[in-house]
Amino acid sequence: MSRICDTFSELKRAGRGGFIPFIMAGDPDLETTELLLIELAAAGADIIELGVPFSDPVADGAVIQRASERALQKGVMLADALTCVSNAKQHVVIPIVLFGYLNPLLKFGQDRLAKEGRRVGIDSVLITDLIPEEAGAWLETFHDHEIDLIFLTAPTTSDERLTRIAQQGSGFIYAVSRAGVTGARDEMPHDAEPLVKRVRNASDLPIAVGFGISTPEQIQQVWRFADAAVIGSALVSQIEKLSGSPDLVAQVGVFTRSLLERRPAGH
Repeated sequence: MSRICDTFSELKRAGRGGFIPFIMAGDPDLETTELLLIELAAAGADIIELGVPFSDPVADGAVIQRASERALQKGVMLADALTCVSNAKQHVVIPIVLFGYLNPLLKFGQDRLAKEGRRVGIDSVLITDLIPEEAGAWLETFHDHEIDLIFLTAPTTSDERLTRIAQQGSGFIYAVSRAGVTGARDEMPHDAEPLVKRVRNASDLPIAVGFGISTPEQIQQVWRFADAAVIGSALVSQIEKLSGSPDLVAQVGVFTRSLLERRPAGH
């Protein structure tokens, strides 16, 4: 059983919803990213998603696009993100998901990524633009190195593709709460719960819901029908606002804890 599966099993036994924050590697710099990984774990994260900077992040809204641009301007690449994980894993025991686009991962090399990912402590990889029909070689390589491959589903995903994702995916399934790009929203998208129900009909894997979740109330809404909530743009926006502050890591920790302050005992 993978560390991701272990985490969701523990959450289920405890009757708790999972909390999965996302940050971009190298934003504002690699040293701070390492400290943020440690702080997010201390603040209550159950799993952390670490983004790989990419020049054309078509699934992301303006906030995460800017984070990616800032990291790229500093020359941050996939190898740097892996080093960042390696250093942070000396202090962090929770699973880390590498979140990226296919192009930089292909450039790095499929076999090399699996070997290096396993060595530094990557627990799973989510490739936003890898469709299950073309994922066979990736699945085999990652499976050989005990790394989960996570797929995205959206309200527009057909039942046929959902079935295929259920057969191929591992770790958990990432349910995109609405059509469109990432970004904080004032209201919980109405498509999220029906999508989770469809995914549950196709798969026994845990389901995490992301895109548009930014408040404690929205997190609690997600926990009522899914296994975990993913927070990305709201957190990355805080990092952007605090850029240059000596208290950035501590303040991001405060913000993260505020998202979970209404998490009742045993949930």
